[in-house]
This record gives sequence, structure tokens and C-alpha cells, in this order.
Amino acid sequence: MPREGRFFELFNAHAEQVVLAAEQLVALMSASQEGMAPIVAAIDEIETQADKITHDTVALLHTTYITPFDRDAIHALVNEMDDIVDATQDVAEGISLYNLRRLTPDAVQLAELTLSCATRVRHIVGLLKDLDHGRDIISTCREIERLESDCDRVMRTALARVFRDERDPLQVIKLKAIYEGLEKISDACENVSKVIEGLVLENL
Repeated sequence: MPREGRFFELFNAHAEQVVLAAEQLVALMSASQEGMAPIVAAIDEIETQADKITHDTVALLHTTYITPFDRDAIHALVNEMDDIVDATQDVAEGISLYNLRRLTPDAVQLAELTLSCATRVRHIVGLLKDLDHGRDIISTCREIERLESDCDRVMRTALARVFRDERDPLQVIKLKAIYEGLEKISDACENVSKVIEGLVLENL
């Protein structure tokens, strides 16, 4: 049986899907009504590709005798990354389903923060193959935690604003769902950082 297989290649491929989905979500925030459908379709395709990578990684676990990390940690890492893409897809489809014709500056800011989280996830995943980068990984994990806290703060402010200023109750419901969905993306990114931080600390 192979000793390690293509785990790091698969990790990096999945992290790339995380960033691609986040980039498309930011683009969706400024798209015209007519331009939204192709972007949502692109995110759906990214999610399909991420699912395939997740499946391939789990399958590889069953055919590999010696893995680079604990099997449960590998499983957790790839599934947490998949959760990021799933959460991104949920927001995109929500925007389409709710037929939101105007997205607020708060939603745009949250999307941009999730992209910042996603790029840092890709960075730390790319460093996993060489744990001599442990200090850089831990530092970037802290950045993801700070960005997640920023998302929490922006979401609370956004919710307060929409409850105070929005007169259309349906718009309130729609925006609340989108804000909470965007914040869920940052939570998923933080979960990935926790898994990776644990791997680094265990293997230093």
C-alpha cells in the first residue's frame, strides 16, 4: 500500500476551490440582476469539484497505510474545507432564491472579509507539507481568528441596522439570512484553522 499518496496535492486543490468560490461570491455582490445567474452557476460547479476532491481524499485514506497526519485530522481538514464551499454556495443560492435586487454595503464587506479568510486558508494549507513553516502557519491562523471576529462584529452591526431602518419585513428576513450565511463562511474558515493549528502543535 502507498505510504502517503497525494494528500497534499488534494489539500491544495481543495483550498483553491475555497478561494475560487469566495472570489465568485464577491463578484456576485456587485453583479447586475442579469449577471447573477452565471456566477451562481460557477459557484455550483466549484462546489461540485470540491465535493469530488473530498471524495477522492476520503477514498485515498482507505488505501493508504501510512498517512502524513492522523487519519481523523485529515478527514476533519478536508470536510471543514468542504463546509466553507458549501456555506458559500448556500449564500449565493440564497441571493438568487430571494431575488435580492440590492445588496447592502454590509453584505459586500462581509463577502470581502470571507475572501480574506479564504486566501489565508489556502496559505496555511499550502504550508502544511513542511512543518518548518509552523510559526507562519500559527500566525496566519491567528489572522483568520481576527477576521472571524471582524465578521461577527460586522454582522451584528448589519443586523442592528436592518432591524432599525428596513421597513419591508420580507427584506429584513432575506438580509438576515444572507448576513448569517456570510458569517457562517468565516466560522467554517476558523474551523479549518483550528484543525491545522492542532496538526502543527502536535507535530512540532
